[in-house]
Amino acid sequence: MTTSSPATGDRHIGAILIDSGKLTLADAERILRLRKDEGLRFGDAAIKLGLLTESDVAFALARQYDYPYLVNGDGEASSDLIAAYQPFSPQVEALRALRSQLMLRWFTGDPEHKALAIVSPGLGEGRSWLAANLAVVFSQLGENTLLIDADMRGPSQHTLFKLENRSGLSSHLSGRGDASDVKRIPSFMGLSILPSGPTPPNPQELLGRPQFATLLAQLRGQFDAIIIDTPATADYADAQTVAVRAGGALLLAHKHQTSLDALGALTESLRQLGVQPVGSVISEF
Repeated sequence: MTTSSPATGDRHIGAILIDSGKLTLADAERILRLRKDEGLRFGDAAIKLGLLTESDVAFALARQYDYPYLVNGDGEASSDLIAAYQPFSPQVEALRALRSQLMLRWFTGDPEHKALAIVSPGLGEGRSWLAANLAVVFSQLGENTLLIDADMRGPSQHTLFKLENRSGLSSHLSGRGDASDVKRIPSFMGLSILPSGPTPPNPQELLGRPQFATLLAQLRGQFDAIIIDTPATADYADAQTVAVRAGGALLLAHKHQTSLDALGALTESLRQLGVQPVGSVISEF
């Protein structure tokens, strides 16, 4: 049972929908009249009048309960961020299940277990997609989350989140970055991005410098969860270097693409480097 009146909640939802441009004040008045005449909830009355869809009402409820997501067509980010645009889909439910497993197995509050590298053997297996969507679902849980694009050879996180990439990780590791390179994402209260920065001629050497370990140590003190995107391990050793600094790695295999032998070899190489393989994910995307 709740002690707040239904009208208070209804007005809140109405204000959210007006602020987002989905309703006019005149629309809201029509909805309130029908709500009063027929004893309907605000959302049900709006749908009956044809002024809103069920997805519009779900959007307002999500905002009301601090579970932000984006609306298709708003252009704030790439449509590949299904955790942002389709939070109630089966694919995102699977991402939330993965998040729960990671909270139990890795992100337990231990300062040494705050960073996780997303790794896989080959190109086009979905590391960037998984890293980005996983970062979104962690932020939706209320975790102060940072997504780092450590794929300085083929960066994509700035494209997914529609950010500039003039300065970022490569700038920090070469001594030219500052705190402003970490970009807060306004649509998600707890999500920040550190893009890759300009493509350097020596990514592996930069990642191997002490500055990367120092930077991660600083960021561990500021964030609850740090997700790190990496290049393919079959072509470069960058990802192994990142995973060593992070301490843990989530292995990704594409159902129709990744060789089991390659995945097994990657797992063994990480163990030999002292990296904990936290788990593995099979993707079809």
